[in-house]
Amino acid sequence: MRPALLFATAAIGLSAGYAAPAAGQPVPSRPVSLTLDEAIEVAIVSNHALRSLRLDIDDGRSKIREGWGELLPQVELQSTYTRNVESVNPFSGSSAGGLFESLGFLDWLAYNEEARTDEDVSTRPISVAEYYLRRQAGLDAAGVPPANPDENPFRIPSTYRTGLTVTQKLFDGRAIFGATGAQRWLGPLNQAAVTREEQMLVNRVRQAFYGTMLADERAVVVAQSVERSRTTWMEVSRQVSEGVAPVFQRLSAEVELANLETQLVQARNDADAALDGLRLLLGMPADMPLRLVGSLEAGVALPAPQDSADAVVQALSRRPDLEQASINIEIQRVQLQVNRSSYLPEVSAFANLSYIGNVPDNRLDILSDPTDPFRFSTRTNGYFADPYWNWDFNVGFQMRWTLFNGFRRRQQGQQLKIALEKARIGHDFLQKSIAIEVVRALRDVQAARRRMISQERNVERAALNYDHAEARLKEGVASPIEVREASSQLDQSRLNHLQAIHDFLVARSAYETAVGTPVSSANAN
Repeated sequence: MRPALLFATAAIGLSAGYAAPAAGQPVPSRPVSLTLDEAIEVAIVSNHALRSLRLDIDDGRSKIREGWGELLPQVELQSTYTRNVESVNPFSGSSAGGLFESLGFLDWLAYNEEARTDEDVSTRPISVAEYYLRRQAGLDAAGVPPANPDENPFRIPSTYRTGLTVTQKLFDGRAIFGATGAQRWLGPLNQAAVTREEQMLVNRVRQAFYGTMLADERAVVVAQSVERSRTTWMEVSRQVSEGVAPVFQRLSAEVELANLETQLVQARNDADAALDGLRLLLGMPADMPLRLVGSLEAGVALPAPQDSADAVVQALSRRPDLEQASINIEIQRVQLQVNRSSYLPEVSAFANLSYIGNVPDNRLDILSDPTDPFRFSTRTNGYFADPYWNWDFNVGFQMRWTLFNGFRRRQQGQQLKIALEKARIGHDFLQKSIAIEVVRALRDVQAARRRMISQERNVERAALNYDHAEARLKEGVASPIEVREASSQLDQSRLNHLQAIHDFLVARSAYETAVGTPVSSANAN
């Protein structure tokens, strides 16, 4: 397998197919040969912008699942602890407190009634004052502390509540329409964005590849010019040494040679800079040695497009960004439908299961002797004693219906209608823009092809002119200035020809991008 394809394969194997090579990955010591098709393959896998855009597809799937999640049961576990520092007496300010005082009189009356009917003559009815005194004596004997008259008897200092709540939406128009709309349109929208980015990336890779090859070819042309100038300098030096040419001609040839050598250094530096840009576009390490395979002339043999009407029809059926604009219209319709569903009620079912603890600080329990109402005993309950802890369970339905919210829904609906109309206008504008873009791209291709053919003929004439000038210099009937002028014309003609080829290839790539040529077909070219 070619090193470039090995690089692409390694990148495919990382991070679900979209990760670049790790920083510590070994870099080949020998230059990696890279064709244009291989460069496109590597870019499709490793380009940073495209990898980031592909993540939007995964993000879209996650958002769809999030939307459906609103229609699934919601289970919530909540636990709280409350310390009631001060509590309100529920009977404060009312006459209900007398009820509890009357309960004490009922106990006294019950005792006297039992004493009157008791066969034991030692048992006799007593007064209410005596009843309370004897009762208090029994409490004191049992060690029961006296009650604080200022203390709220209904205060529970510590309250615990741990509850499990299950809620199931039975109807929510916004969630239903939003989730179904997202599932239908969000995936195609993100995929169309990725497809269009791939097409544009292919165009950028081609431009960078052609630009790097043009910089290399320019360096070759300058190197050839240096060699011709060196040959001219050697010939002029021979003539000066033989006394048939003045010294200033040799000095002039030396200056010309030095200037061209400087241009050669700059041309090679420009070629290296162009190669660095290509590495960045491909997502390759900066220190990876590359050698581009192919030539600018190799791509010229492909036929140039001719019919603009067919090209426009193809573009309108292929362009992913036009598909995005169409999907955007549908998404705006979904948003409008979601807004209309907000006028409907939301219905949910719920179930609550709670474990509640009301634990007092004073957990002393007073026990009365069943045989003697004035004898008591005490015990202290544990913190988790059953009287303090209870289960609570309830189920039910809930309906929430916003009948009026200050005309906000109406204004939101109006804004969504405007957004829908703007989406339609944007779609119509994009159609017209694509048609103009395709026609202009086709015109650029045809103009670049004509320039390329014209420059190809001019190179042939310039090469013939240089051959004649060089032969005349050797015969002594031409000056070195004429040879240098012919050489400069030849260099300029070659550079113009290379530039024309480059412009044609770039224009044809831009045309294919404007038409929306699929990446697989573009790569096959």
